[in-house]
Amino acid sequence: MTAEQSAQATFAGGCFWCIEAAFEQLDGVSAVTSGYAGGSVEDPTYEQVCSGTTGHAEVVQVTYEPTVVSYPDLLAVFFTVHDPTALNRQGPDVGEQYRSAVFYHDENQRAAAERYIEELEAAGAFDDPIVTEVEPLEAFYEAEAYHQDYYEKNPNQPYCVVNAEPKIRKVREKFSDKVKAEVETPE
Repeated sequence: MTAEQSAQATFAGGCFWCIEAAFEQLDGVSAVTSGYAGGSVEDPTYEQVCSGTTGHAEVVQVTYEPTVVSYPDLLAVFFTVHDPTALNRQGPDVGEQYRSAVFYHDENQRAAAERYIEELEAAGAFDDPIVTEVEPLEAFYEAEAYHQDYYEKNPNQPYCVVNAEPKIRKVREKFSDKVKAEVETPE
């Protein structure tokens, strides 16, 4: 896939290990990079972000081929694998760094994300209001190397078993027509 054929999308939905593992299941996704966005400190560390003082969220930046998997497909996966009604928390993780957010790269992504949220709200998809923020991506900082492909490198780590595997199963079941053929389902 060449740069002209690929696009990027950036999402925050709790721990980046889990969201990364979910998006890596999709055909047409060539890379998922864990990182930080939405804060005020330049090039923050994991420890700084975890302190809750930088304003950053743990995010994943998804590089994808729009002719294979569309931005609306990515939004559908995103809103399926995390709780967009939980303010500043996902599962056991609490704090602004675990907020739900779509960091748009252009006006088309902004409009698509806002429209998707409006459609979910109109359909009554969730019992509580969606709190997902939709904001421009001003800077993306790649997380430390040990965070990249974390689930792939640590599939038996208890946090991954409890938190990432259910997200992976959900993607593989609900979006079976969009999943990479060579990806194995966690048992």
